[in-house]
Amino acid sequence: MRSPVSRREFLKQAGLAAGALPVLGMRADAVQAKDKLRCVVIGCGGRGQSHLDRAVNENLVAIVDPDDTHLDRAGKWMQTKNVDPTKVQRFNDYRQMFDKMANRIDVVFVATPNHHHALPTMMAMAHGKSVYCEKPLCHTVDEARKLAKMQSRSKVATMMGNQGHCEEGYRRLCEYIWSGAIGNITETHSWTDRANGGFGPRPAAEAPPATMHWDEWIGPAPFREFHKDLHPHEWHGWVDFGNGSLGNMGCHVLDGVFWACKVEHPTSIEAEEMFGGGGERYPTGSRLRWDIPARGSLPAMKAYWYDGRKGVGDPGDGNKGTVATAPKGPHYLPPLLIDLMKQYPDEGWDLGGGTLYVGDKGIMYTSTYGGGPGSKGMRIVPFAKMEAFTGPSKTLPRYRDSFTEFLNAAREGRSDTPTPFSYGARLTEFVILGNMGHYAGVGNKVEWDGPNMRVTNLKDLNKFVKRDYRAGWHV
Repeated sequence: MRSPVSRREFLKQAGLAAGALPVLGMRADAVQAKDKLRCVVIGCGGRGQSHLDRAVNENLVAIVDPDDTHLDRAGKWMQTKNVDPTKVQRFNDYRQMFDKMANRIDVVFVATPNHHHALPTMMAMAHGKSVYCEKPLCHTVDEARKLAKMQSRSKVATMMGNQGHCEEGYRRLCEYIWSGAIGNITETHSWTDRANGGFGPRPAAEAPPATMHWDEWIGPAPFREFHKDLHPHEWHGWVDFGNGSLGNMGCHVLDGVFWACKVEHPTSIEAEEMFGGGGERYPTGSRLRWDIPARGSLPAMKAYWYDGRKGVGDPGDGNKGTVATAPKGPHYLPPLLIDLMKQYPDEGWDLGGGTLYVGDKGIMYTSTYGGGPGSKGMRIVPFAKMEAFTGPSKTLPRYRDSFTEFLNAAREGRSDTPTPFSYGARLTEFVILGNMGHYAGVGNKVEWDGPNMRVTNLKDLNKFVKRDYRAGWHV
């Protein structure tokens, strides 16, 4: 194996922003099946715990997080798993980790805030390391295209963390829809009860916690002073760091829409309704529409998205300005779902998230992560109709959980996983394009030229397709 170059030389040679994508330090041979994979977990708080759970069963060699509190917590947790934390290297900056030990790792897990997804993922692939990155795969459409291109070049195992794609529900959904069970899909309605947004001005700047390495947390994003409503989870609602409710849940809830309906590029996106948001923040509730053209024999269709709670962010609702203090109330659900709930109140609807697929011969339903077939999961509506229906043959492969499939592929030197970046990047692009409707404002249709990656009418919105990076943090 070639020794890794320094970070400065890596950025110079890779020329990632210019589109030159060499692969450095590719592994000559697959790890032997009996070997433990040498793993790094980047981002140890929140979702990162799930990554630690799997990495510790291999050979956890390093952890990375700009918050020392997260690193300390991970170290204490390791002791409960009979792992000596003094033998696991700690870093606050993943760039330094790659500089120091790129030739001593096999697998990289990325569970950072969205604005950090692309760079460590790109660096891992460029060094020939298999990489599992949480959803959405990246923060911008431009990053999605670059990551897909690098994955094609690197041939390493890659996986985006939308676990429902590995499970039975979405796979059975595809088989039903592709067999014509409900005819041609003309529209879909997807929802989530997440309200990852806000309203009002940026909170006052203050000193970051003593345990926080703030410059490393900001990373490639425009610098700002620390303030409340950012760390450890609220960053989802800020345009510079997250992708709103779509970024948080869209790659789960919309996976069936994108896959089963064989979506490529929408021709336009429009916000039909929004609550809160504006400027630096995403809305606290919205209704969006993607217009999807005909694809081969499939007719044009419309995909709708509903998020948050109706009224959250409305100055008249008594809200103090954060999602945490939002008033309790009815979920912001599609009118079609509300009508179906009245007709079929005992169907076991997932009010936290799901999708309705409207065909010219019937309706199907999936829950947030697809759900297994059954009265509370993936089904034709009503369920009694599905019970009387002879289901299609199973034609798609079945998998175990996403982590197991990824680690097996990495161990065996394979690039085929249930959600490789060749798929994950396209799904991510479709999902986060919905936010173009938020940026444009209610009633302003955004015309999208997918092959050329640009907004053709409201051209100022193209600033959201790509982003400017701080020096030393370029993707």
